[in-house]
Amino acid sequence: MQRVLLTAKGAERLRAELKKLKSVDRPKVISAIAEARSHGDLSENAEYDAAKEQQGFIEGRIKELESQLSIAEVIDPSKLNAGGKVVFGAQVKLYDEQADKEVSYQVVGDLEADISNGLISLSSPIGKALIGKFEGDDFTFDAPSGEKTYEILEVGYDA
Repeated sequence: MQRVLLTAKGAERLRAELKKLKSVDRPKVISAIAEARSHGDLSENAEYDAAKEQQGFIEGRIKELESQLSIAEVIDPSKLNAGGKVVFGAQVKLYDEQADKEVSYQVVGDLEADISNGLISLSSPIGKALIGKFEGDDFTFDAPSGEKTYEILEVGYDA
């Protein structure tokens, strides 16, 4: 079985999502189904169909989260002593040479990756290129938009 790597913050976010799905979203959709049923004929009831579709999505997401969390290995980056090396959970400040600007990311697992929040996947092109590098290193990798070059300005391991 493949292990799922999560940071402590990522695991907490997923547990919170699971709790909300079970305690808020699931009861709400069950009520919506009951309300739609009370309107009679289900064969042409769009509200019922939409509520059943939403229920399927919620139940699928609950199963997915429970499964992933059951095999997750939670790693606290603040407890790592990697000596400036980029490892799972590390926060990196990079200098984008083509764009002439600084960017910051945290290297996380696939399940918690969210580029819009600065969370890059360990298995993404930039994540793969970063792992094992040190503060001060330059690296180049093939991004979907073409070849990119960065300099690692800073590596941190805060929780």
